[in-house]
Amino acid sequence: MSDPGSFKTKPIVQIASSLGLNENDWIAYGTAKAKVRLEVLKKHPPRGKLILVSAITPTPAGEGKTTTTIGLGQALARLGQSVAIALREPSLGPCLGMKGGATGGGLSQVHPAEEINLHFTGDFHAITSAHNLLAALLDNKIYREEAEEVPIDPRRITWKRVMDMNDRALRNMVIGLGGVLQGIPRESGFDITAASEIMAILCLAKDHDDLKTRLGRILVAFTHEGKPVTADSLNATGALAALLKDALMPNLVQTTEGVPAFIHGGPFANIAHGCNSVIATKMALGLADWVITEAGFGFDLGAEKFFDIKCQSAGLDTAAVVLVATCRALKMHGGVAKDNLTEKNTDALRQGLVNLDKHVENIDKFCEPPVVCLNRFATDHYEEIELIREHCTQKLHVPFAVSNHFEEGGKGGAELARTVMKHAEKVSIPFCPLYDWKEDVKTKIWKVANGMYGAEKIVYTKKAERDLKSIEQLGYGQLPVCIAKTPQSLSDDPKLVGRPTGFAVTVREIVISAGAGFLVPITGDIMRMPGLPKKPQAESIDVVDGNITGVK
Repeated sequence: MSDPGSFKTKPIVQIASSLGLNENDWIAYGTAKAKVRLEVLKKHPPRGKLILVSAITPTPAGEGKTTTTIGLGQALARLGQSVAIALREPSLGPCLGMKGGATGGGLSQVHPAEEINLHFTGDFHAITSAHNLLAALLDNKIYREEAEEVPIDPRRITWKRVMDMNDRALRNMVIGLGGVLQGIPRESGFDITAASEIMAILCLAKDHDDLKTRLGRILVAFTHEGKPVTADSLNATGALAALLKDALMPNLVQTTEGVPAFIHGGPFANIAHGCNSVIATKMALGLADWVITEAGFGFDLGAEKFFDIKCQSAGLDTAAVVLVATCRALKMHGGVAKDNLTEKNTDALRQGLVNLDKHVENIDKFCEPPVVCLNRFATDHYEEIELIREHCTQKLHVPFAVSNHFEEGGKGGAELARTVMKHAEKVSIPFCPLYDWKEDVKTKIWKVANGMYGAEKIVYTKKAERDLKSIEQLGYGQLPVCIAKTPQSLSDDPKLVGRPTGFAVTVREIVISAGAGFLVPITGDIMRMPGLPKKPQAESIDVVDGNITGVK
């Protein structure tokens, strides 16, 4: 493998020109990044084929979904295809915490990687600022005691603050302390920016007008009479839109092999809907014949929301779905400890295949039979690879390809690219949503929990039951559901690996995201503000001779 650290980015003007963009279509952010103006959407309506990359249930061994997305794009480009990548922006939380960066790896990365992983073009800052402005305006309204205008009940505030960092100490707090001049004391807390409803709004908005409409609908509190308080009622919508004006424009960068990459928006898939922006996806589809995108974590999380929320609301569809698996992850699902994954263990791998089976079944529920991609590691054993190949082709009857894009870049993804192209031409049909938005909320939650996770029962806490009653009274019952759940298991218990059976999912509360246009049932012990691990990635990051090191 060549040294990815020796990569030199091409001038962004070359990347933009390869898509047919002129210099009036974009705004440079340095020499290797740009924001593309929204007017491009009108000049280049969607025409390409959309490929979704998803994965089995993630493990600490890593599946390489982003790396596969980039590698597949580079492989298609090597075959002479017109292609663009559409990814989410990394969050500082996991970058400085446990997971590390999200720009791919080896010879399948997006560049400039360190800049993308850290502040990039400032989109996360804009979203954080807009979110916290709304919180400040809300608290100011309460403090000024304008009861005759908006008699807000301080006990029924639903809008927390956010920051783009993992910090468990901020999950729950009391604000407004210090005397009468410091505000009204009340319980509150912080979520991570990736979980902000404004992040979801930016990713689902079609244009500036739609952005403002969605921002205005944000539900932040209730009055003493139980009536909803929105951003519009606080006269906040215009200022929020102003802060997000530039952030709404997609970011354009490049892969290791010079393939154009749109990176825009960054909602997590476990606590949000886990997809990049609709605007970036449609823009890429208007400028390339093939667009490769991804959805966060396993298919049960990001990809389910990709179809049931993003595609349903934006009128998108896929030409093919790629399901990424690794020998290492399948062995972990079969019970092997992380320290023993390099050892050959076909028995454990066979046991772990049940997780792969479930995700293939899940994809079939959307009428989208997948291509299974084995993301190859240098320590993989031939017998294990062939066992997975035989299982996919003989038992599951789905196309299978091995890809070595980490070590070889686009060259290593040639088999995968050819398999995907053939599959897309042969099989592509309109997807089938898992549920109808018009169904009642409990039915929608059941169809996801039972159909995607395999749950046999759903338990609602008293708080969740009260939330359901309020949702119906307020007229939000026909919104889709964006379930917040651990990514480490098909269940809501992160300790249950493989394919758990006979389990119940506990819904502890349901959050109304009226602006984004969905409901968020929060299950198990999932937190919307992560904490740092025992040894955070931040401890390994430094600046040496003017260069950032340690961002992985």
